Amino acid sequence: MSKKTGSAIDMTSGSPHRLLLAFSVPLLAGNVLQQLYNTVDSLVVGNFLGREALAAVGSGFPFLFMLTALFMGIAMGGAIIVSQYFGARDYDSLQRTVGTIYRLLPLLVLPISVAGVIFARPVLSLLRVPDDGTLNLASIYLQVIFAGLIGSMGYNINAGLLQGIGDGVSSLKFLSLATLINIVLDLIFVLVFHWGVFGVALATVIAQWISWILGVFYINRRYDYISIRPRQLEFDRDIFRRALKLGIPSGMQQMVFSLGSMLMSALINSYGSAFMAGFTSAGRIDSFVFMPIQSFSMATTTYIGQNVGAQRLDRVSSGMRAALALGMGTGLALGLGLYPLRHVLMRLFSDDELVIAYGANYLQNLLPFYFILAFLFTVNSVLRGSGQTFIPMISSFISMLIVRIPTAYLISRLLGPDYLYYSYVIGWVAGSSVSFAYYHFSGWRERLQLDMVKTPLTADREAECSS
Repeated sequence: MSKKTGSAIDMTSGSPHRLLLAFSVPLLAGNVLQQLYNTVDSLVVGNFLGREALAAVGSGFPFLFMLTALFMGIAMGGAIIVSQYFGARDYDSLQRTVGTIYRLLPLLVLPISVAGVIFARPVLSLLRVPDDGTLNLASIYLQVIFAGLIGSMGYNINAGLLQGIGDGVSSLKFLSLATLINIVLDLIFVLVFHWGVFGVALATVIAQWISWILGVFYINRRYDYISIRPRQLEFDRDIFRRALKLGIPSGMQQMVFSLGSMLMSALINSYGSAFMAGFTSAGRIDSFVFMPIQSFSMATTTYIGQNVGAQRLDRVSSGMRAALALGMGTGLALGLGLYPLRHVLMRLFSDDELVIAYGANYLQNLLPFYFILAFLFTVNSVLRGSGQTFIPMISSFISMLIVRIPTAYLISRLLGPDYLYYSYVIGWVAGSSVSFAYYHFSGWRERLQLDMVKTPLTADREAECSS
C-alpha cells in the first residue's frame, strides 16, 4: 500500500542544485513571511506608537530566545532524526519521533512561559533597557508573548517535522494565513482599540496559535505516516536520548547566540533609545538579506539528513558544493544590491533622522560581508544534518562569545559605536575557520560510515539507490 506523501521531497537522488532550489523556494517564501510578520509589528509600532515603543518591541528578543533555545534545540534534533528516518523509509520510527517531541511540548514549554512572565522586567533591567517608558512597554510586550508561547513552539515543531521530510510548501500555507491575520489584528488592536504594544503582542500570539492548530489538522489529514493525535503519541526513550544527543548541542548553540545577543543588547541599549530603535529597524532589513542564506541552510540540513539516512554519503560533498554556490552567491548579490538603498529602507520604519542615521550605519558595516555568514551557515548545516552537532556549537561559541562580543566592546570603546558592527564580521570569519577545519581535516565522514544508525533499506529504496 502506497503512502500519502503530500508535498514531501525525496532528496536522495537527483541534482543537488535542483533539489536544494526546489526545497529552498518555499522555505524562503516562509522566511520572508516570518520576517514580514515581525516587520509589521515594527512598522505599526514605529509609525503609530513612537520611538520608545519601537525600541521596546526588539529589546526583549534575546531573553525570549535564551529561554526557548534548549527546547528548540531538542526539536531541531528531532527534525534531523525525522529526515534520516524519512530517507531510510522507516516510517514507524519516524512516527515515534513525532510522538516523542510532542509529548515533551507541554512539559517543557509551560515552565518556560511562567518563568518568562515572572522575570521579563528584571532581565530587561539587567539589559539596560532605558526606564524612559521603553522598559515598561518592553515588559508588557514580552510578558504577552511568553503567556502564549506554546502556540509559537507548536508551530515551529510542525515546521521542523515538515522540513525533515522535505515539505516546505505546507508550512508556507499556514504562515501566509497567520501573517495576514497578524497584519489585520495589528491594525485593529492599535488603530481602533488603542491597545498599543499590548495589542501588537496579542496579535502575534493569536496568529501563531492559529498557524499551529491548522498545521496539526493538515498533517493528520495529509500524511498517513505522521499522526499528531493525543492517544497516538508514543514516547520512545531511545529516540529521546538520541534527540538529546543531537539537540542539546543545537540548543546550547542557540543559548550561546541568545547570551551573546543579550550582551550585545546591553551594549546597544547603553547608547539610548534612538540607537536602540535604529538597531532594531536595521535588524529587520538585515534579516531579509539573511533569509535566503537561512533557507539554503535549512534545505542543506534536510538534504544531508535524508542522504545519511539512506546511506548515500557519496552525495554529501556534491550537496555541500551546491549549497555554497547558492548561499554565498545570493548573500553577496543581495548585500551589495541593497547597500546603496540603506537610507531609503530605514525611512520605512521611522522619520526620525537620528534613528535613520544609526540604522543606515548598521547596514553599511554588514551588508557587503554576508557571503562570509553564508559560508559559515552552509558548513554548519552539512555537519548538523549528518549528526555532527557538537562542532557547530563550538564554532558558534567561538564566533559569538570569544570573538564578537569582546571585539564589539573593545571597538566601541576605542573607535565609538559607529564601528562596533564590524565585530560581527570578525566573529563570522573565526567561526567559519573552526567549522571548515573540522569539515576538511577531521575525517568525520569516514567515522560516520562506521558509526551512523544502520537503518535497513527497503527493497524499493535499494532499487532507487541502484538505479
